[in-house]
Amino acid sequence: MPDRRAIVNPVKGKKPPETGTVAIIAATEGDLRLLARLTETPLVAQRKLYMSTLQVHADGQRRFTLTGPVVGAPYAAMIVESLWVWGVRTLLFVGWCGAVSRQVKAGDIIVPENAMVDEGTSGHYCDPSCRVALPARPLVHQARLALQHHGASFHEGSVWTTDAIFRETVEKVKHYQARGALAVEMELSAIFTVAGFRRMAAAGMLVVSDELSDYQWRPGFRTPSFKSSREKVCRAALTLVSCLGV
Repeated sequence: MPDRRAIVNPVKGKKPPETGTVAIIAATEGDLRLLARLTETPLVAQRKLYMSTLQVHADGQRRFTLTGPVVGAPYAAMIVESLWVWGVRTLLFVGWCGAVSRQVKAGDIIVPENAMVDEGTSGHYCDPSCRVALPARPLVHQARLALQHHGASFHEGSVWTTDAIFRETVEKVKHYQARGALAVEMELSAIFTVAGFRRMAAAGMLVVSDELSDYQWRPGFRTPSFKSSREKVCRAALTLVSCLGV
C-alpha cells in the first residue's frame, strides 16, 4: 500500500486568526473590495495570507472571514488548507467564468452543481481518475435561496475547471460543450476536492464575464449586466454567511 501521509502540512502558526467557521473566497480583488464594502458586519482583523488579504468580520451575532484574490487551482488549494487549519468548515467561492454553453451570456449567474476536473491539483487529494468534483448539496441549496432572496436569476449545472486560461482551445471547448459544461473557470474543482478531503462544506457562485461558446472570445467585463450581477452575487453571499456565521 502506498504511504499517502503528507510530509508538509498546514499549520496554525503562532498567532492564528480567529476566522470563525465560515468564509467567502473571492477570486478577484474587485469582488473582495465589493464584499467588504457591502457587509454591515464590522471588520475586526486583517492580515496577509500568502498573496491574498484575509479579513475577519464579527459582531455579537456572527463571525466570518473574507479572503482573496485567488487565481488557479494550486493557489486555491493553499488558501482552503490554511482556512481549514484555522477552523473554517464552510466555504463559499465567488468568482467569474467564461460562457461555454450557447445558452449562457455575459452577466448571467451560475450556481455550479459540479466541476469537471481539468487541473492538476485535485488528483493529489483524490483518486487521479476522478474527473468530477462535487460541492456540498445543502450549501448549494442555501446559495440558491440567497440568490432568489436578492432577485437574481441563475443557471445551474456543470462547469469546467482548467489550469490554462490561454489554452481554452476550440477542441477543448467543443469537448466540454459535449459534456454539458455551462462555463469555464480556474478554481472550483480544486476547492470542492480539497474541501471534501478536509470534510468541509463548499459551494460556489459565478458571474459570467465573457463568452467563448462560438469559438470567438467576447469580453463582457464592461457590460451593465455583469456589474449588476456581481453586486447581486456578493449581496447573496453575505446574506448566506451572515446566517451561517457564528
